Amino acid sequence: MSQTPENFDPQNPLDGGDAAEVATRATRRVRMSEPNAMTQSTSAGFTAEPTSSTQSAFGPAVDAQASASASGVTNVAAGRNLKPFVVPVAAALVIGALLGGAAGAGVAIVMSGTTANGSQTSTNAGVVVNSTENVNAITAVVAKAQPSVVTISATGNGATGTGSGVILTADGYVITNNHVATLDGATANPTITVQDNVGRIFTAKVVGTDPTVDLAVLKLDGASGLTPIEWADSAKLNVGATTVAMGAPLGLAGTVTTGIVSALNRSIQIASSAVNEGAATDNQSQSSPWNLFNFDFGNGTQSQQAQQSFISVPVIQTDAAINPGNSGGALLDVNGRLIGINVAIAGSGNSSSGQAGNIGVGFALPSNLAKRVSDEIIASGKATHGKLGASVADEAAQKGSTQVGALLKEVVAGSAAANAGLAAGDIIIEFNGTPISGASDLTAAVRSNAAGSKATVVYVRGGKTNTVEVTLDAL
Repeated sequence: MSQTPENFDPQNPLDGGDAAEVATRATRRVRMSEPNAMTQSTSAGFTAEPTSSTQSAFGPAVDAQASASASGVTNVAAGRNLKPFVVPVAAALVIGALLGGAAGAGVAIVMSGTTANGSQTSTNAGVVVNSTENVNAITAVVAKAQPSVVTISATGNGATGTGSGVILTADGYVITNNHVATLDGATANPTITVQDNVGRIFTAKVVGTDPTVDLAVLKLDGASGLTPIEWADSAKLNVGATTVAMGAPLGLAGTVTTGIVSALNRSIQIASSAVNEGAATDNQSQSSPWNLFNFDFGNGTQSQQAQQSFISVPVIQTDAAINPGNSGGALLDVNGRLIGINVAIAGSGNSSSGQAGNIGVGFALPSNLAKRVSDEIIASGKATHGKLGASVADEAAQKGSTQVGALLKEVVAGSAAANAGLAAGDIIIEFNGTPISGASDLTAAVRSNAAGSKATVVYVRGGKTNTVEVTLDAL
């Protein structure tokens, strides 16, 4: 039987672009820098999805050129300006249509950039159009969203890694995963640099972290004129809708993969990345159905047994390829809008090397959750989460059970659940319109809501279905 205490134990409460012209970027040519030039190193050897370790799988003896091509090393040289060129009208038609621009004006592809302090750099990976007669809608999505997706490098407390992020504001607020910003909980004070799509490198600070749902917000130093991502309403997604994932898997900035929305109303348990275990976590038994998979937690391991603390998060499931280093990056719809923040992948558990990679089962935190949390962090430095005030278990695991749902094992007096009239023995089957199949689903759904928000709960008591409104407590 799987049972999740969720209330009084603090460790486990449940409780678009310019209409006339769209600037995109061509593939960056890596140019080896002088010995004193700034260098960013990324890795193909980090097995966890959230971040990509800088400890190269090719070993320290590999030469710089091989490392740049094989393990994703980015060399920031005392750069050169590269000649821009213009994509003809045929290519611009698709891109311009998506962005609502005057497609006939053409799309400029620029191949130069500067760092935040004014020095020139080689540019980052970008939109490459070799055949203007075959440009498709995915190219248009990338052209629109590419300026809003960044690569993040973090170091601290002996740990180093890379991940991805998404620009929220023109002055440099960026959303990413908490495990990217804290190096899987290794440090609360990381040293962070962020590279945009034209190769500019900014230093950044952590504005606030939210380990409860694995999100964090950074602020780039000295940034202005950036391109914020356009938000989509994740509540309006359909299974089967096209998805586009953008980020820096294995440090390969500007990587694009496509797929579909494989499932909605899903929740998963992933390892907590709270520094000093500061987040509410779930210590559920190993009967969780997600033990069928080895989730890639971002700390170089794939085994749940190696972890002690978990969080339950709501996710969009996609088969778009997501790999180590994609975490914190964008999951987009066909209009180039953000529908989710990539957070985890599932593995088959058959890897003898202990390294994980894409098997077509990836997960992203819904954009509606990411927007609420990031807005609250930008405003106050932290985000709030709801608490129901009950111990819950999987109803399907109970002896003689005939249905799925979250069984309330105990309801705390004076809690949100008690005040709404919920009682031990009730089986919650829906929360704010989201079907609830077990304890993890309910935990994730409750925490997706802000403290003090109201929620409609559908539950079964004595074989009869009832509906009640609950005002959530603060986690």
